[in-house]
Amino acid sequence: MTWTITAEPYDSPAAAALWRAYYTEVSDRWYLLHEGRRTDADELEREIAAATGAELAPPTGRLLIGRYDGTPAGSAGVRLLDPDTAELTRVFVLPERRGRGGAARLVAAAERTARLLGARRIVLDTRGDLVEARALYARLGYTETGPHHTRPYAEHWFRKELKRGAGPEAARAVS
Repeated sequence: MTWTITAEPYDSPAAAALWRAYYTEVSDRWYLLHEGRRTDADELEREIAAATGAELAPPTGRLLIGRYDGTPAGSAGVRLLDPDTAELTRVFVLPERRGRGGAARLVAAAERTARLLGARRIVLDTRGDLVEARALYARLGYTETGPHHTRPYAEHWFRKELKRGAGPEAARAVS
């Protein structure tokens, strides 16, 4: 059983299914924590329709899909905020595939992709209740920093300087 990671259109069937699973999970977690209920079905559909992922299209963005043993199981998105700064977003692994190294592989592929896009640093945000995500980013060398935007729900912001290099890791970058 192995992971493979490739760039895919943000609106591919695999991307759409993973976005739905991601958004359902993080939305349900927020509502259960704050309001004691799951996400309303109509609200879920509106939010999924509004957040298409178009910002992850080339030339300034990429959506990476991780497949575990050939089946779509995770995603990570990268988009340029400015010529030197990329944002990491939509990092997600299906619950049944967690604990198999997919998240770290997706983030590493996203970092390589950000370097290919010209970025020198990568930033991201997450919520306080997503403790697994915060632990992952800290483990992968991200440091907590001040806000880089004012969007709702973001409570923790991270940053990592990207190392330059033309070694084997850079050569394996996803296009």
